[in-house]
Amino acid sequence: MTTTTASTDSHTSNAGLHGILFMVAGMSLAPLMDGTAKYLSAFISPVEVSLGRFLCQAIIVLVIAGFMGRSFGSLMKEVNRIQLVRGACLAICSIFFFTSLKYMPLADAIAIFFVQPMILTVLSAVVLKEKVGVRRWAAVVVGMIGALIIIRPGSSALGWPSLLPLAAATSFAVYLVLTRKLAGSASLLGIQFATGIAGVLTLTPLVVIASLLGLEAAAWTTPDLTHLPLFVLMGIISFASHGCIVLAFDRAPASVLAPLSYTEIISATIVGFVLFGDIPDMFVWLGVALIAGGGLYIAHRERTAAKRQAESEELVDSSPKRHY
Repeated sequence: MTTTTASTDSHTSNAGLHGILFMVAGMSLAPLMDGTAKYLSAFISPVEVSLGRFLCQAIIVLVIAGFMGRSFGSLMKEVNRIQLVRGACLAICSIFFFTSLKYMPLADAIAIFFVQPMILTVLSAVVLKEKVGVRRWAAVVVGMIGALIIIRPGSSALGWPSLLPLAAATSFAVYLVLTRKLAGSASLLGIQFATGIAGVLTLTPLVVIASLLGLEAAAWTTPDLTHLPLFVLMGIISFASHGCIVLAFDRAPASVLAPLSYTEIISATIVGFVLFGDIPDMFVWLGVALIAGGGLYIAHRERTAAKRQAESEELVDSSPKRHY
């Protein structure tokens, strides 16, 4: 009995460690895709960059699925309305975020984007009617103050583009709310493929309409041949990053993984400095500290609430039952 218990504990511990490693890897890879998008946005519209990202992701999934013996039809069977709506939210998020990268440093944009847990808390209370205590509302306020410090309204430091990561964070929070409200199950390849298809279906009409109307901000521009490998690279990084995050949540609880998402800010700072020479100023770091502090506290409160609920359910299950 002792040996079995020890073996189970060891397996659980290893799974948790693997989950942490997958999460760190996934969050560290994401800024590489964002940095590539920032570079490409200097030549073509961010909407087209986003379209290329989702198209390449779908193609890469098809190639990998072929090697694994999966057919196109089997992947299409996993594409449902819920996943298409989720993917559309991610596509909208991508447009806002990639557009922001055209005008502002990578680390600054990601720092502002990380108000997403606060926005998710607000949406969860309003849309899902989840109970949010005073302490979590206070954490939301602290995080928003951090975002305002980075944005600096009225300052010419960042200007209107700093609102775009906020819009991206809101789109992503809506995606997460839909995930909670419309839970579905699919394979890793199925999730990745559905995301790519949804992105293509959402963004293609925008590019076509913008091209017909002559709107340069989203119109089609034929990419240079030297840019095509970068689109493929974005698809590979997107697949790898998202795949690592999905695998992480399969192996460790969300309450453990949520704080690790802030490793993306560190990775973004390194990528921004190496590729573009960007160095965040002291206001950005102060804002990051407040946003991260608020986000970590929200994660802590959610973990505490989940623990209390589990203990309450265990107490109910262990209580004496009357038989009639």
